[in-house]
Amino acid sequence: MAFLSGAVALWTAGTGRFLVPNVVTEPPRRFKVGYPSDYPPGRVETRFKEQHGVWVVHGECRGQSQIYALGTVCTHLGCITIWQESEGQFKCPCHGSGFYMDGINFEGPAPRPLERYAIRIADDGQLEIDRGRIFQEELGEWSDPDSFVVV
Repeated sequence: MAFLSGAVALWTAGTGRFLVPNVVTEPPRRFKVGYPSDYPPGRVETRFKEQHGVWVVHGECRGQSQIYALGTVCTHLGCITIWQESEGQFKCPCHGSGFYMDGINFEGPAPRPLERYAIRIADDGQLEIDRGRIFQEELGEWSDPDSFVVV
């Protein structure tokens, strides 16, 4: 009888767990990061790294002053890059890949530049990043106006 009661209890617990959905909380794909004037030229904003996996950069690309959102994930094996302010570069702590401030790879095993996310100026004048849209430099997608904001 005790065996039967234990089996029924396990079956009930298993069935109850099956009926409860697994919930994964992720940060939103679209989020605002402030106004363009909040980002001085030549600066990398690091405060969105932990929650959103994004570097917000006010840099120069192809001779044009731009604000763009770079992914923090190294294109070699997916480690999270580190911004080294004093050297003006991103570094991968796992295998030594290096990336310039514009995201272009210059050393190590990383086969391609960091990825960009879509960025735009929202109706309220703030910069809005959409991590659901990715742009890759090697495919020529960094010339897409949705991958940067001209400042």
